[in-house]
Amino acid sequence: MSGMASAPGLPRIYREQIAFVWRILRRLGVPPDALEDAAQDVFLVVHRRWDAYDPAVPIRSWLFGITRRVAADTRKRLQRLHARAEARADADRLGDAIDTAARAEASDFVVRFLDSLDEDKRIVFVLADVEGLTAPEIGAALGVNLNTIYARLRAARLRFQAARAEWVGAVAGVG
Repeated sequence: MSGMASAPGLPRIYREQIAFVWRILRRLGVPPDALEDAAQDVFLVVHRRWDAYDPAVPIRSWLFGITRRVAADTRKRLQRLHARAEARADADRLGDAIDTAARAEASDFVVRFLDSLDEDKRIVFVLADVEGLTAPEIGAALGVNLNTIYARLRAARLRFQAARAEWVGAVAGVG
């Protein structure tokens, strides 16, 4: 029999990894009002596929592969405009008007930057610079050669530095 009854480690993995799954879903474009359902979808897939899990593969790498597919499916069902409106609504609840405006502007910059990257660079950038995964972990999660991971990450970081410099200059009224 497969599933939770035969896999006592699943409740522990859920407790230890749910925050990681939520962060990845969010950073791959799933809006806040869809996170709970998407996270449940991830763990339903984990439950169904638990017997196929290879313990030699890091659990986060395996979870990332599942989470990435669920995020893509979820994003296809939702409108991009809806996701941005929700991100702004979240930012509006965060504090006083000045702090909220600054956070919303920074959040919009990050969203615009991530949207400007192709999917391959976006995923590598988010996993490395936001989630803190190592290049070998990312390579394992994506099934991509390590040199390719480094090249994508370097290209994304260079674009981020350039975009940030341009944004800071615009905010400061320089240029």
